[in-house]
Amino acid sequence: MMLRSGEGPCPGQEYLPARPQELFWGRLPCAADTPVLSVRAGTSVTVDTVSHEGILEDQGSDPVAFFGRSGVAPDAVLPEARDLASGRFVRRGVQDGPHVVTGPVEVLGAQPGDLLAITVLSTHRRVPYGIVSNRHGRGALPGQLPRAPGTFSVYAEVEQSPGDDGSAPAFARMLRRSGGSEHVRIPLRPFLGIMGVAVPGGERPHSVPPGAHGGNIDINLLTVGSTLYLPVRVPGALAYVGDPHFAQGDGEVALTAMEASLRATLRFDVLAAGEATERFGEVAGPLGETVDFLIPTGLDEDLDVAVQNCVRSALGLLQVAYGMDEAHAYAYLSAATDFDISQVVDLVKGVHARIRKADFR
Repeated sequence: MMLRSGEGPCPGQEYLPARPQELFWGRLPCAADTPVLSVRAGTSVTVDTVSHEGILEDQGSDPVAFFGRSGVAPDAVLPEARDLASGRFVRRGVQDGPHVVTGPVEVLGAQPGDLLAITVLSTHRRVPYGIVSNRHGRGALPGQLPRAPGTFSVYAEVEQSPGDDGSAPAFARMLRRSGGSEHVRIPLRPFLGIMGVAVPGGERPHSVPPGAHGGNIDINLLTVGSTLYLPVRVPGALAYVGDPHFAQGDGEVALTAMEASLRATLRFDVLAAGEATERFGEVAGPLGETVDFLIPTGLDEDLDVAVQNCVRSALGLLQVAYGMDEAHAYAYLSAATDFDISQVVDLVKGVHARIRKADFR
């Protein structure tokens, strides 16, 4: 099935399509940018996102031809993807990142010192296929893969059941080997790789490295029912989302995961500075929460330092949220908490911890 702009499920109180005036390509919003939508805290917004796969220069800048080589009909390519690749949208090539983001959304009343809470209420697949790519001599094995020059992209097709509106649990099929007919089945757990807030000043950040603003954090636990807390950097927060995924393993080692366009319904809430500090302590960067876990994060170009930063964030969280002293919190983390690599391919590497909330009930 296809979810074109304005069609299909739209459960949010507001709707934000992915037209050129609502999109950034390769850069993230900053304080100087004008919001495309203003909402009160507690408002749900259905947001259309667009994957960058199929529209990039190394794929021919022609998504109809690119996906057509895998048997996708022209009318099964999103109009937004065709528009972005047409050349009418300004992007500075390699100076900018690959990602397409929708926004920014102003959350009225949000101020620096507060936390913006973005809760994922639902996701719907906009297309029945996705792409995994290894490109630019990057990924976890730069210089080794891809073996041949250029970009190696793998097509994966969603197995759809009758009546599936794009929100049901599903699988995708990917060829096991070049030229073969055997497939491997991938369970789909859609999420947004990019969720962030604007940075101060007039310079838009590159879309690839994540930071205190969130951005390209690629944490695959942030599926439906999860919340991401981000320190507000500018009045109104100016939130944005993008880099939609149908599936991703921790690490995202080939450079991309199963990239494909999503429609996501999100609720934007604000935790005032005092409440945020009382609940979580000092939150210097992205903090996730699911039904089962609190998810502190650590970021750095050096993976060892990213782990250390994540451990420090987890220690501070345990001390404030659960009243543990530092020494016992450190012991608990070693005995009971998994520290996972979010991704190793975005210049700044990411680590996230899974602190089980049930251990403290």
